[in-house]
Amino acid sequence: MDALEHQGRRGRTRWTALGGAALLTAAGLLTAAPAAAGPPGGPGGGPGGGPGGAPAGCERRVNADVEKLLRCVTVEGVTEHLQALQDVAEGNGGNRASGSPGYTASADHVDAVLTAAGYDVVRQSFAFPYFEETAPSVFAQVAPEPATYTAGTDYAVASFSGSADVTGTAVPVDTDLSPSDTSTSGCEASDFTDAVAGQVALVQRGTCSFGEKAANAEAAGAVGVVIVNRGTTGEDGLLNPTLGEPGVTIPVVGTTYALGASLAGDTVQIAVTAISEVRETENLTAELPGRSSDGVVVVGGHLDSVPEGPGINDNGSGSATILEVAQNLANTRLAHPVRFAFWGAEEFGLLGSQAYVDSLPADELARIGAYLNFDMLGSPNFANFVYDSDGDTFEAPDGYVSDASAAIEQTFEDFYDSRGIAYEDTEFDGRSDYQAFADAGIPSGGLFSGAEGVMTEEQAVRYGGTAGQPYDPCYHQACDDVTNISRVALDQNSDAVAYAVLMTAQAGSGPGQGPGGPGHGGPGGPGHGGPGHGHGPGGTTA
Repeated sequence: MDALEHQGRRGRTRWTALGGAALLTAAGLLTAAPAAAGPPGGPGGGPGGGPGGAPAGCERRVNADVEKLLRCVTVEGVTEHLQALQDVAEGNGGNRASGSPGYTASADHVDAVLTAAGYDVVRQSFAFPYFEETAPSVFAQVAPEPATYTAGTDYAVASFSGSADVTGTAVPVDTDLSPSDTSTSGCEASDFTDAVAGQVALVQRGTCSFGEKAANAEAAGAVGVVIVNRGTTGEDGLLNPTLGEPGVTIPVVGTTYALGASLAGDTVQIAVTAISEVRETENLTAELPGRSSDGVVVVGGHLDSVPEGPGINDNGSGSATILEVAQNLANTRLAHPVRFAFWGAEEFGLLGSQAYVDSLPADELARIGAYLNFDMLGSPNFANFVYDSDGDTFEAPDGYVSDASAAIEQTFEDFYDSRGIAYEDTEFDGRSDYQAFADAGIPSGGLFSGAEGVMTEEQAVRYGGTAGQPYDPCYHQACDDVTNISRVALDQNSDAVAYAVLMTAQAGSGPGQGPGGPGHGGPGGPGHGGPGHGHGPGGTTA
């Protein structure tokens, strides 16, 4: 689940004719005629099955069928873009986070490449709440017995915490700190007695948001806040809170239930050094016109990294793949328009894609026939995860699954089946940028190669990876650089992206239709995918 827990609209499912122009239809995907030539090459082969890079002249030719496009979209081309993003990060403090110079430079690179390919690029600015810890935090018991606690195990700094180094007595606020699902601790100004002034407020999770509890504590004169988990089953571990937005100026941490409940009356120290403010960032979009003006296929992935690292797998791999596909379709007119999108502030809570969808008037939103999302395609210990947009393995939010979204999933499965490449479902639960589109009733789907989840023994056999290890051991870390990429995964998935973009934009049009017939599971049978990856500064809001 996304850390900011956005409450999206559950829109209607639609994939219909609008304004006299046929949108993509589920039937168009499901009953597509076989291609004259399916995807070239075999599993693990070079791009397009051919030696070296793309054939000469790819940037000038029309790539309206699968074979031509897949010979031009190469892992070498994607890797060149990844290296450019790595260079950007190295020149800008080691990251490409939204609101930073590294993100602006990343956006400039994408803009330059698309403009050179002949696209008109639209840069959409929006404001967003930015939070970054700039020095290690401290949380310690000073008295009666000194003890130092470990970030990420015993406590977590709340996103949008204020910055200060404070010491005071931990004063319980309207709670006896017994396990509770109904605690209102800190939700009302009247909860705070005069004893809190100049001390550290000890509040318990429950009823209202963490932001409200912290703001009330600050208004009562507290110098810091410790938020204790509920203590009930499943909610007694480490609490990783977010205050939702900048504003609170005192330091705030969340703890495990056991630690927090033990601190009442003790003297504690909290030290946080962080940036908490509103910044500007941007989305970039560029549209390839189609023979119809309706049924737009939006192809998106986030361009930003976390502040902790360069974000080459997450999500340079998705952005670079989309950029490579866009370059090689620049001279092609497909049945429906293709709008390539590079989202900002995904790592702060899927904010760019949501801002984009929110900005579209109803008639423009209605022109969108499908959304394809690509977030992490080159995980070093990869699995090939397809979002379960037909709902046959995992339960999805209301309105997310339709015949049309099922057809999108089938398109990816057809590609993998045609090459004998293993794949499996992963949850289609709104933990990446497809959420805003699915909430608006737009059929969605996409690919993912794994994040912090751990590879199973079965998956290790299937994909040749290492069981018991994360799919991406450098997820959200400084080591997510150009060495943190599986070339095999990137090669397979960049071809899968190119294939799906072409097939979806040609849906119902005849030419370029895909390999084989419907089929599920892939070699080795269907599997249960690893967890998606969550985004946003901090964790839960309440």
